[in-house]
Amino acid sequence: MKILFVLTSHDKLGDTGKKTGFWVEEFASPYYKLLDKGADITIATPKGGAAPIDPSSDAPDAATAATDRFNNDAVAKDKIANTKVLADMDPDDFDAVFYPGGHGPLWDLTKDKNSIALIEKFNSQEKPIAFVCHAPAVLKDVKNADGTRLVKGKKVTGFSNSEESAVGLSEVVPFLLENMLIENGASYSNTDDWAPYAIQDCNLITGQNPASSELVAEKLLASLN
Repeated sequence: MKILFVLTSHDKLGDTGKKTGFWVEEFASPYYKLLDKGADITIATPKGGAAPIDPSSDAPDAATAATDRFNNDAVAKDKIANTKVLADMDPDDFDAVFYPGGHGPLWDLTKDKNSIALIEKFNSQEKPIAFVCHAPAVLKDVKNADGTRLVKGKKVTGFSNSEESAVGLSEVVPFLLENMLIENGASYSNTDDWAPYAIQDCNLITGQNPASSELVAEKLLASLN
């Protein structure tokens, strides 16, 4: 199994003066779930080099067994510090793609032409495409071969309006993920705030929040076996 992980290069949380990036749990949990099953994982970002970690996701209250493992894993940390350049990645070289969340992707990956083309190619090849928390936002301008929105008519989930409100960033983010998915014709659903929830519709796998990252990885793994 060769799996491409795509992380954000964006580290500014709007105009707040605070930092953002990718959410450690949403990377670490799927990374180890797949790695331990023998997956060969490549990590890429729009700019290459170090992928920014959202400081909030590195706080003690966000810690899990997977984040603890990451913090003690020199090999994984080196991969995060030296990511590949997204434009150099060829979908033909991989069996699936996975996008962890964090608020960073809302600013860069949602309009990154290389990311959009990459997802469209994976999708046309009917390979698994998986996203968790804020990462479904990167599907905003992704289309099917016939020009329709990729999410149109698809069952999806992602970080809910109520969760965004709970973290106090509804007025900071470029757009609300839940609203965007619905406006693009998706059949959006969610469960209680912070509860694990993931949906699969054909090759598209989405998870609602950080607690859903392992569920997304399990569905991705099942799709590859």
